[in-house]
Amino acid sequence: MTLKKKIMGSLLATVTAATLALTGCSNSSSSSSSGGKDQITLYTIQSTNPNFKSWLSSAEKATGLKINVVAEPTDSDTRQQKITTMLSTKDSSADIIEINDEMATSFKNSGWLEPLQNSVLKTDIRDQFAQGYLKDMLTSTKGDIVGVPSYQGYLALWVDQKKLDAAGMRTIETKDDFIKFAKAATKNGEFGYGGSWEKTYVFNEIASFVNLFGGDYYDWTNPKSREAVKFMYDMANTWKVTPVDQIADKYEQMNQKFNDGKYGMVFMWGTGDDYKKANRYGQDQIHINNTPQFEKRTIFTDSWSYVLNSASKNKPAAQKFLKYVASKDGELQGWKDFARYPARADVAQDSSVTGDVKDIYSQIQATNEIHGRPMLPQTMEFITAMGSLFQDYIQNKITLDEFCNKAQAAVKEYK
Repeated sequence: MTLKKKIMGSLLATVTAATLALTGCSNSSSSSSSGGKDQITLYTIQSTNPNFKSWLSSAEKATGLKINVVAEPTDSDTRQQKITTMLSTKDSSADIIEINDEMATSFKNSGWLEPLQNSVLKTDIRDQFAQGYLKDMLTSTKGDIVGVPSYQGYLALWVDQKKLDAAGMRTIETKDDFIKFAKAATKNGEFGYGGSWEKTYVFNEIASFVNLFGGDYYDWTNPKSREAVKFMYDMANTWKVTPVDQIADKYEQMNQKFNDGKYGMVFMWGTGDDYKKANRYGQDQIHINNTPQFEKRTIFTDSWSYVLNSASKNKPAAQKFLKYVASKDGELQGWKDFARYPARADVAQDSSVTGDVKDIYSQIQATNEIHGRPMLPQTMEFITAMGSLFQDYIQNKITLDEFCNKAQAAVKEYK
């Protein structure tokens, strides 16, 4: 943790404790003396979901636990600061905490989270999760697994089937197909590829292409990493199949343009809610295409994960909860109430998981390497630095060599 974050954490400690008390979370003394073996406190992002009460009731019934609930802040910076403070000060007021990938990266080597591989994620359960994701996002340098992923959500390639049909193509299977379609769909002010290239978003796509080319996001001397970024440069500047001015666009702007027919394909998270709302979703319209094979097929998944506060006074009860959310019934309840696609491959094949997303997600699971995104402990600083360098390169402010040299320096600085 940086000195700045440590200072902020100390300043926020009192505020955090007061906030948790006001919102109904037990403090450490009452938590340990109020029948702790039968109850836990869950710090969660899901409490405002319309189906949360149904999910909570099912969890309590299945585990026999009383689950006290505290809502996490909606603002990402505030949320990370409060959870950092809670864990770093060994505040035991929350037993189970939901964290995202950024927090997992920051916390997994801190000693603040209880290892789960011997109590919750034993081999038969663990083997059903995406191994690349567990290794990349939730495994410490000591080999401890510190979280239970609550879903799988791919950063998948979405295509506009009408444009694909117009290009005389059925699907995109290879790098050559990708280039062919990007060029064919670029005309009349429309582009074959659309990106979210704002500096804090574009790292998702840079890392995706680096993986597709078989490179290493942490090694910019690797020729395949260089080749991937040069490919993105060529899309914008050589082939002109994607616009340079999308360096201002986040997902909201990119999705609107995709819905409006400006783009032929994009990389996007989730199961298409924005496209469904715009009546643009479907096999004859906008849908997921399996990741094309460049050097290999590979894809990122993200997740929010449940972790066990190492300062918890109620660890046996907390482990009981974690076993439930990692179980078949727990994952299916997450699918039913939150539309979270099961993180376990075997549960995803259950007959109650239905819809066209199941078909393409099953295909992706069977044919792709699945990884967590490359993040360093100073996550946002690293993401922003890489995004700024990429934008400079795309705008011809620096050369490819300069980009690679500065990117390697950023890896060294924020590792």
